[in-house]
Amino acid sequence: MSNLDNDTLSALDAPEYAPAQFVRWFREVAPYVHRFRGKTFVIGFGGELINEGLLNTLIPDLSLLSALGIKLVLVHGSRPQVNEQLVLKGEQTMFGRSVSPTSPAALECAKEAAGEIRLDIEAAFSQGLPNTPMSNAQIRVISGNFVTARPVGVIDGVDYQHAGTVRKLDTDAMRKVLDQEAIVLLSPLGFSPTGDAFDLAMEDLALNAAVTLRAEKLIYLTPGHVATLSGETAVAGELARAEADRLLSSATLDEDSAVFIRCASLAVKRGIARAHIVPYPLDGSILLEIFTHDGVGTMVVEDTLDDLRAATLDDVAAILQLIEPLEADGTLVARGRSVVEREVERFTVLEHDSIIYGCVSISPYLSEGMVEMACLIVHPEWQGSGEGEILLRHAEARARAMGAKRLFVLTTRTSHWFMKRGFTQGGVSDLPKEKQALYNRSRNSLVFIKKL
Repeated sequence: MSNLDNDTLSALDAPEYAPAQFVRWFREVAPYVHRFRGKTFVIGFGGELINEGLLNTLIPDLSLLSALGIKLVLVHGSRPQVNEQLVLKGEQTMFGRSVSPTSPAALECAKEAAGEIRLDIEAAFSQGLPNTPMSNAQIRVISGNFVTARPVGVIDGVDYQHAGTVRKLDTDAMRKVLDQEAIVLLSPLGFSPTGDAFDLAMEDLALNAAVTLRAEKLIYLTPGHVATLSGETAVAGELARAEADRLLSSATLDEDSAVFIRCASLAVKRGIARAHIVPYPLDGSILLEIFTHDGVGTMVVEDTLDDLRAATLDDVAAILQLIEPLEADGTLVARGRSVVEREVERFTVLEHDSIIYGCVSISPYLSEGMVEMACLIVHPEWQGSGEGEILLRHAEARARAMGAKRLFVLTTRTSHWFMKRGFTQGGVSDLPKEKQALYNRSRNSLVFIKKL
């Protein structure tokens, strides 16, 4: 985030390279824009965000998502606002993360808080002043009785009164609203067929909305990163659901983190591909989470999204995009589409969130116990986190599985990278005889070999 902050400049202060930088950033988010257009995101945030005065910072970012064709369902909380009302009315009950009995007085406070917050959100989406991110925005926000609730009931002899849980959602009506390019707004209240109102947990309501709408993403905006009981950051980046469940079982997470990790894990278990926990104090955090490779929060998935897999013909275009800049500057020998298509089974690709950002190919010469590694490429914007080593280890493992004793590469510009990773320099005479016959002496590529 610090790099982005340093590079974000006003038009008056921008150096000469800023236009090119802007174009590069814009192009980098294009795959995400294409991928998410028409998809549904459910975004939940608590009343803490509103109390901290960050609503007017968040709304322009949500408006941008809507303008990019993403269908939004917003679920707001109201816990701190309700607690403030209870204090003013002299009530002793305070609401925390866990479900608590909701008295008639507390229910009235919940209604008042929900109504006020709903109006604040609608007002924020109605902004349109010139020279602001909301200029020319025409965002409609629709709320209503989309949620049918039932009472929690009596548990262990305790009557939870007006505390409720979600019974069902009117998904047909919500989809009609979303299809009209409007935003659905859900308050943490539900209604029973008898006309009674029930207080709901924002976290549970957002989870149910995402699952019933089959949303692409469930995103919780939270006061901070996922943290341990000691207050230290515990998780960042990507988290497989099984690992999330192990964290929950370890009982080392603080209360807030445990609630959000549990909901994220349940969402993934019930079919949501990705559930995100994103710290809202970070300016633009929701955009950074959605439109950058590494994000800024914690993403729970069924399996980790960085995925090595065998390439298919459908991947040829993406592989060529990685290869062509290096062919143009002479780092790689020109192959062309026909060669890549013919040899695609030799390639492995490194994929994240359906975007291919790395590749490697291997060619066996097993009669001499050797395998050639070529086209080890990681997109420049995603280098620096060990992806090259991942591809190298994968190539080594494949070579060993084939029974090879040595792995070799030909390179003109990356000799030091391979030397640091255990390769030693050889000569053309050390190559397999078939490869020696194909060696291009005009390129004068260096030969590096690693014993497996």
